[in-house]
Amino acid sequence: MSSEPGARSGEKFGSWEFKQKETKKAKTLVCLVAFSRANLRSELRSLSMKKRKLGKSGLEVSAIGLGCMGMSFSYGPPKDKKEMISLLDAAVERGITFFDTAEVYGPFTNEELVGEALAPFRKQVVIATKFGFDLSGSDTRPGAAGLNSRTEHIKEAVEGSLKRLKVDVIDLLYQHRVDPNVAIEDVASAVKELIQQGKVKHFGLSEAGAQTIRRAHAVQPLTALQSEYSLWTRTPEKEVIPTLEELGIGFVPYSPLGKGFLTGKIDENAKFDSTDFRSTLPRFTPEALKANQALIELLGRIAERKKAAPAQIALGWLLTQRPWIVPIPGTTKLKRLEENIGAVELELTPADLREIETASSEIKVQGARYPEKLEAMTGR
Repeated sequence: MSSEPGARSGEKFGSWEFKQKETKKAKTLVCLVAFSRANLRSELRSLSMKKRKLGKSGLEVSAIGLGCMGMSFSYGPPKDKKEMISLLDAAVERGITFFDTAEVYGPFTNEELVGEALAPFRKQVVIATKFGFDLSGSDTRPGAAGLNSRTEHIKEAVEGSLKRLKVDVIDLLYQHRVDPNVAIEDVASAVKELIQQGKVKHFGLSEAGAQTIRRAHAVQPLTALQSEYSLWTRTPEKEVIPTLEELGIGFVPYSPLGKGFLTGKIDENAKFDSTDFRSTLPRFTPEALKANQALIELLGRIAERKKAAPAQIALGWLLTQRPWIVPIPGTTKLKRLEENIGAVELELTPADLREIETASSEIKVQGARYPEKLEAMTGR
């Protein structure tokens, strides 16, 4: 008889063990289903994002990109790293595939942030970075650091960017500013060699003038030009955009929201921290901010009619200018990221565009966009 209770006990134990195994399987299945649904949602949201090609290069990216500079540099103190990694994750999930950084942002820390955050998504994203500043001195701010686009320096910069970005190849490499001491043909030849070595895929320039663009393009075809362009900075329209159109080069406007002004959240009472470079910009003095509110009133009027945000109108206007324009607004907030993405779906009618054009042509933007020393580095 003693064996029977033991047998029954064994049966109970076996039954309990079976249930435990089944429970674990069920939990695993639930987790897998939840994971699959999350992935599916991410894939669906990603697929819904419109794509654009940068000129004739064939490089396809999301219709709007993400400028990452402000996460580490220039707009006040560096933001919390974990929060910024989460924001970059959210950007990928929402379909953004085009991310912009540079070695000078930090310096170096922004590339490290972008590299760490985007490593799990390497095959899904296009990462652009830049070289061209001399970061060997104690003051590495873009306005203080000199320029250096000598061949050896370009090679050193690229090796550093590859490590920090945790990549084998840089998708799009820009010269950050034209170096007057180095022929642009030599710069283009150096990047061409890096492309042949498999360390770089595409070549770009930033804030270059039309003749420099032509000379570089003749040596190594350019995929994109990056320059400031928005409703309150329209300088590229005269010569640069027609040149890009002729040569089949894409255009990547940075500061497409006027360094935050075109969001409508900045007025003449705005205060900027000493670590925020807008505190040094003529266009961000109280007098200039007050005078330029006319542009915000225009955007606000159309935004109200469209049930949109002023920032969406500003970005939507940019997207209508050419099919090969891909703006890269920066942000450190999820709400703003989603707002910016919403501009891709915004439809501006010909009547809307005429109203923007007519009204904006009557508004004289007050204040230079950069101090004289920084402005002298552009348009070369």
